[in-house]
Amino acid sequence: MFWLSHHRAGQLERTYAVGSVHLCARCIATYPVLFAGMAVLFAVRAPLTWRFDVPFAVALTLPALADWALGQFRPAGGSNLRRSLTGALLGVALARTLYVHVQRPLPPALVAQLALALLVAMPVLVFASWRAR
Repeated sequence: MFWLSHHRAGQLERTYAVGSVHLCARCIATYPVLFAGMAVLFAVRAPLTWRFDVPFAVALTLPALADWALGQFRPAGGSNLRRSLTGALLGVALARTLYVHVQRPLPPALVAQLALALLVAMPVLVFASWRAR
């Protein structure tokens, strides 16, 4: 259950409490949407190429990355509703890119998502770490 309850005690405002378990507000939307999306894509045998795959993947990944990045600098900012909504968008994007990936490894849309994540996450983590000193 770690992947849904991975926040430390100081970050519980980013979770939903279900009994004594705290579930990440973004992950609680990302994973069900991702798995449902992949199931639908396999069921309808969606095409493996779509000319808008890269912009689609980037556009739907960016809100979650931006919200996460802002949360690194304003931990109490944002809302769980926004985290869940951006997580659902991320789940849609990941469903599409992973659907293609399992059939044709490393499609351009997945590479774009990975590059975007690195371009956002690395400087944010470095700066947040430097700022915390």
